[in-house]
Amino acid sequence: MGSFDTVIIGAGAAGLFCASIAGQAGLSVLVLDNGKKAGRKILMSGGGRCNFTNMYIEPSAYLSENPHFCKSALARYTQWDFIELVQKYKITYHEKTLGQLFCDDSAQQIVDLLLTECQKGKVSIRLRSEVTQIEKIEDGFTIFVDGNEISTPSVVIASGGLSMPGLGATPFGYRIAEQFNLPVLPTRAGLVPFTLHKPLLEQLNSLSGVAVPAIVTAKDGTSFKENILFTHRGLSGPAILQISSYWHPGEYVSINLLPNIELQALLQAKRQEHPNQSLKNTLSRLLPKRLIEIMIETKQLPDVALAQLSNERIEQIVTLLQSWQVQPNGTEGYRTAEVTLGGVDTRALSSKTMQASSVKGLYFIGEVVDVTGWLGGYNFQWAWSSAYACAQALISMPK
Repeated sequence: MGSFDTVIIGAGAAGLFCASIAGQAGLSVLVLDNGKKAGRKILMSGGGRCNFTNMYIEPSAYLSENPHFCKSALARYTQWDFIELVQKYKITYHEKTLGQLFCDDSAQQIVDLLLTECQKGKVSIRLRSEVTQIEKIEDGFTIFVDGNEISTPSVVIASGGLSMPGLGATPFGYRIAEQFNLPVLPTRAGLVPFTLHKPLLEQLNSLSGVAVPAIVTAKDGTSFKENILFTHRGLSGPAILQISSYWHPGEYVSINLLPNIELQALLQAKRQEHPNQSLKNTLSRLLPKRLIEIMIETKQLPDVALAQLSNERIEQIVTLLQSWQVQPNGTEGYRTAEVTLGGVDTRALSSKTMQASSVKGLYFIGEVVDVTGWLGGYNFQWAWSSAYACAQALISMPK
């Protein structure tokens, strides 16, 4: 099967982008992937419209045990650089909430962009290729693929994390890291819906499909203000997906169901103006009526007229609705998770080149690394930025 200047394992966002840059700089590049299609996760993302980056990329939007690691790559290839590439291909896009950029048409446009960029660089892409082994030799690596051998001075692992196993996700990248004695931090599902314990789940079941704006806060004080969605398995919606990356089993999250309202003052004013109005009717104008009914049925809220509420009772109601304590049972796991938290320890990699400090010619980029972004295009930007940093290092390698 011959030899290449570099072999990239994984035909996802990071792998294809890295290949295109290295190829266009004149390197012979081979991309290997176990799937039938390149960019499978890209096609699924953003409801099929690919949230390809975010206007407000900043290092604080990334989780890592080594929080400074992402800074160098994000600074050297920014969201504006990728937006410029998207514009060059005349792909029309729109901003949704909070700086999130989506294709107007389809995620296929981003995959096509990457494949066209790879073609310009004469990149070889081989799908349905199972890498069984990587061996270090004196001047590089031997890669065993479906019974054949490939030699190369450099290998880039862009094989992704464990999220969405239905799209072919495997622990391949972590196994390679461990083979070369690089530390791998424990992994868990991120940007993922919560499941709830049975009593609470049964109580909330009739709310399935209802969304409300909220502020959700984790134990460490991190909070997100966006919608939450009640589901037949528990809680989802953007605010829940975001906070799931900061949540650990056994912890509670605090949910402010009325983030834009001074509830205490409002209830006291209503008590004066309409003393005979029921609390239920008053709150049903602010929140889904069914949610208020459930809270009354479960004795969390009193079924009384406003006149019967003491100031102390009003305070209790405010606490319930503006810091509702929910203890998730768990998450829906990798099956529906958008990303994997943890992964190859960045302290074993160069933040400038993505190369393993102890293994010359071995690189890790994208989701396989312990860098996880917020929901909303941040993880795609990490794919582009880490791929760019790695490609620059490959290009400048002495021949």
